[in-house]
Amino acid sequence: MLFQLDLAARRSAIQAAFRHGLQNKLFINFIPTAIYDPAFCLRSTIAAIDEAGISHENVVFEVVESDQSPDIVHLQNILSFYRDSGFQVALDDLGAGYSGLNLIHQLRPDFIKLDMALSRNVHQDPYKALIAEKLLEIAQHLNIQTIAEGIESEEELHWVREHGATFVQGYLIGKPAALPMNTTPTF
Repeated sequence: MLFQLDLAARRSAIQAAFRHGLQNKLFINFIPTAIYDPAFCLRSTIAAIDEAGISHENVVFEVVESDQSPDIVHLQNILSFYRDSGFQVALDDLGAGYSGLNLIHQLRPDFIKLDMALSRNVHQDPYKALIAEKLLEIAQHLNIQTIAEGIESEEELHWVREHGATFVQGYLIGKPAALPMNTTPTF
């Protein structure tokens, strides 16, 4: 049932974005192990995006870094299919798993989302700060946009701004809501 659940979640996100007239990037998580043949399994996702009139360049598919895919070649094939179809790719929860740097190299994402465990109180912990700083620095050098997750204080926001995070998300910016905010996040 994993395949059907993953597909239903993707379709639901697309339909909600269309229903609410979302004009910003639409980030959609997916489960790589639920996709056995990219061309076959993702055809209905692309059809839903096209039916909704959402531009492919406004859709970003997120790979959860902490959800280790047993077959990196299979994951690369999925991401190649997405890219060949005009979509972008994000690596979610960077810093939460065990192979983040390898995944940056192997998957070459357009975005990385710095896990909230690294962002939370980053201004108070020199070890965490150095790790987060170097990840942001690596992303900048590779022209990867970054999203610092879990920003809940002005101090955290100030720190990630100073260290080059492209975007932020967290309760300080906005709490989860039934309706999306139709604004582009800026610093």
